[in-house]
Amino acid sequence: MATHPRPAPETLPVTLADVHAAHARIADQIVRTPTFISKTLSELTGATVYLKFENLQFTAAYKERGALNTLLQLPAGTSGVIAASAGNHAQGLAYHANRLGIPATIVMPTNTPTVKVTQTEGHGATVVLFGDTFDAAYAHARELEGERGLTFVHPFDDVRVIAGQGTCAIEMLQDVPSIDTFLTPIGGGGLISGMAVVAAAADHPIEVVGVEAELFPSMFNRINGTAMPCAGDTLAEGIAVKEPGGITSGMVKALVDDIVLVSERNLERAVSLLLQIEKTVVEGAGAAGLAALLQHPERFAGKTVGVVLCGGNIDTRLLANVLLRDLARSGRLARLRIRLQDQPGALFNVARIFDAERVNIIEIYHQRVFTTLPAKGLITDVECETRDRAHLDRLIAALRAGGYEVSTVELA
Repeated sequence: MATHPRPAPETLPVTLADVHAAHARIADQIVRTPTFISKTLSELTGATVYLKFENLQFTAAYKERGALNTLLQLPAGTSGVIAASAGNHAQGLAYHANRLGIPATIVMPTNTPTVKVTQTEGHGATVVLFGDTFDAAYAHARELEGERGLTFVHPFDDVRVIAGQGTCAIEMLQDVPSIDTFLTPIGGGGLISGMAVVAAAADHPIEVVGVEAELFPSMFNRINGTAMPCAGDTLAEGIAVKEPGGITSGMVKALVDDIVLVSERNLERAVSLLLQIEKTVVEGAGAAGLAALLQHPERFAGKTVGVVLCGGNIDTRLLANVLLRDLARSGRLARLRIRLQDQPGALFNVARIFDAERVNIIEIYHQRVFTTLPAKGLITDVECETRDRAHLDRLIAALRAGGYEVSTVELA
């Protein structure tokens, strides 16, 4: 990866002047989101952590910046814009196109969740459902572009989009000039490319580090010449890109110092911590920067790190699952499997131990048939709430002291 010195600014497809011009162009039409220090996350990770709350944009994502910067530079009389997206780019483009009176068409895969289709239509766009994959939707959008005389707006591989996304970095450094590290999610590479332009021109060295999900290391592969697979069900679907952009790949190679990969478990933990500690909802991609701090604390120890919470559009049921899984992993929610004799009073005696340890029972499941125990035995699963892992350990010790065979049902 590249390190200082940086390439000459005039050799880059996007310059600092482009980013500043974009900021002047869009500043009064987007939310000037705050950048706040997180004292708790700083203590937890060993870095000084500043969070930029781009999930507070009207459509809950930074994508508005690049979309708006592009729309404001279209020629007068543009008949309409078109894009392929199932996520934040669709909503950002649709919202600002509608504000500006520009017809917008968004092509989405047929399996796009209904809530995303509804939200995009709610911003005034015409939604076309086509194909089972993003690639199929993208190809169809390019066909419609020609057939209908529309202007295609790429989600990341466009210099106007890149310049717009880079305005995040301008605002972060205005708020916190001491930032020495940008830790930024990478999907197609638009956000990190724009931010890296700003970092390269700063009056002090700023390291630029990208973050990708382990399941989709597309930019990591492109820059490092590796061939790790890009597939799977990632929580960070907003950065689950199989092929990064051509423009952005060149900029990342020239300006970005490193790319780190994060696991699904740390993505889940980051989403949960941001809700619990910062009282803010982020999607998986929006939590990627914090996930990197959690997974690679030694890499960022002692640094002043700026992290963009780039989006907050997460399905509520998925968020509930993430939170419950985090409770289970921390020991605050548990399922214990207890072997009992099938006779009166057996469950009552177990419940007395739960009461003595002040543990709340949520659900009880009996299993008499599908078990290898003798006919007079049964397996009972007890789902319960505890204060923390130590409290759970005390409960298990008390059950075993009472003569019960007990084990925990662990998450995969």
